[in-house]
Amino acid sequence: MARTVTCREFTEKINPEEIMVEMNIIEEVVVVDKDKMDVEISIDAMIIDDKNSEKTQEEAEKKKAFEMEKWSALSIRHNQIDPELFVKYKVNRGLRDVQGNGVLTGLTEISEVLSGRAKDGEPEGHGRLFYRGIEINDLVDGFVSERRFGFEEVTYLLLFGELPTQEELEEFKNRLGQNRTLPISFVRDIIMKAPSDDMMNTLARSVLTLYSYDKNANNTSIPNVLRQCLELIALFPLLAVYGYQAYTHFHDGKSLFIHSPKPELSTAENILHILRPSSEYTFLEAQLLDLTLVLHAEHGGGNNSTFTCRVVSSSGTDTYSAIAAALGSLKGPKHGGANIKVVQMFDDLKKNVGDWKNEEEVGNYLRALLNKEAFDKAGLIYGIGHAVYSKNDPRADIFKKFVRELSKEKGCYEEFLLYDLVEKLSPIIIGQEKRIYKGVSANIDFYSGFVYNMLGLPAELYTPIFAISRISGWSAHRLEELINSGKIIRPAYKEVCARRPYVPLDQRTPPGE
Repeated sequence: MARTVTCREFTEKINPEEIMVEMNIIEEVVVVDKDKMDVEISIDAMIIDDKNSEKTQEEAEKKKAFEMEKWSALSIRHNQIDPELFVKYKVNRGLRDVQGNGVLTGLTEISEVLSGRAKDGEPEGHGRLFYRGIEINDLVDGFVSERRFGFEEVTYLLLFGELPTQEELEEFKNRLGQNRTLPISFVRDIIMKAPSDDMMNTLARSVLTLYSYDKNANNTSIPNVLRQCLELIALFPLLAVYGYQAYTHFHDGKSLFIHSPKPELSTAENILHILRPSSEYTFLEAQLLDLTLVLHAEHGGGNNSTFTCRVVSSSGTDTYSAIAAALGSLKGPKHGGANIKVVQMFDDLKKNVGDWKNEEEVGNYLRALLNKEAFDKAGLIYGIGHAVYSKNDPRADIFKKFVRELSKEKGCYEEFLLYDLVEKLSPIIIGQEKRIYKGVSANIDFYSGFVYNMLGLPAELYTPIFAISRISGWSAHRLEELINSGKIIRPAYKEVCARRPYVPLDQRTPPGE
């Protein structure tokens, strides 16, 4: 039978662990004394058999799991498409032709990616990357030779199409510095509440929440979109690092510290400043992180996250939604998470290879990888090969020279030599095991995880660092899409399902009957 108790009696006599269970069966709440705030709570069953409750919950979970398996099988059966149909209807899966070249879907002035693949009788060449018509090697040589940080300069170039003067660069850097301020209580109310174990989710959630703080969130005029993009470019390091610190504090019990960014520091310097308890770093550390940001900032309009940003932008939606969509794309392991796999693969290699300098031992491990006998048994040497580049990835070539120097500073030179050996042996062994004799080389992910490791960056921030860099490219492409395209991007899909009649509900039978 139901009985009535006061709020005080309720909280004193009921086991705290049972309160949540008890609250599930509250029928009504009645205020009987506003001064004392006593409350009468009518409860339908004061004694609950926890074992029966757990059993009921377990049975419900089993039923749910069974339903998901049943419906999944049904979904798979009716969504599998015969691969021959793609050939029949000349559909380029993944928007790439049989040679791996992307299907032409648009025009851009922002960057150019040259694969170096042999075509039309021409010999195979080196891969090349251009930002606004300027080769990436020349850009890097420019700011490195002057011992400057280059990410802000490259961001200016990508957004506005030309290199800044000294005065223009200082003005731009000052704007980014002033923008590195989150709304009041944003860290406490948004980032610190319900911290996620995936920083890309944290980034996306924070970006979408920033929409609520923008009085002109839906305005897609170019000045307003540019303002939004510059604010997000400046805030991404804070959103990522603070999100990570909140996670480690609440889930791992680590001390929580929040360093405010310094407007006079570069993006790379600020990342190290707010991430490290001491805020200390060397010039080489900041320089290499800055180089990482430069090399990841842009890679054509067809890469998955940038194309996602352009597709969503073409619908006329707001900047926050477009950038959040790009983040969702980059989170995918086929796009932004490759460097983590490289680090994990090398950790496994170091455990299973006694002599890191022995080519035969290392080669045997690589063969085991390809034959699905080692690491994750996926048959891949992570960090080797690229969807676009053939002979070489120009970004990896640039990166390697600086990685060597940092490895010496960090006492990791022996490990660098192991990376160097794997890079040398992999194309040979892939040729022997997979009968692929050209077009395989190390990509930028091959070394980036190693660099992050030496910098003390946690694995949870590897992909967010990619996002901190790539938002410059996303912003440039969003602006270009809005300026040039009046149409929503809407490619076609060929329907290959057979026609069939509608069957009334009372005449339907389960499959197989």
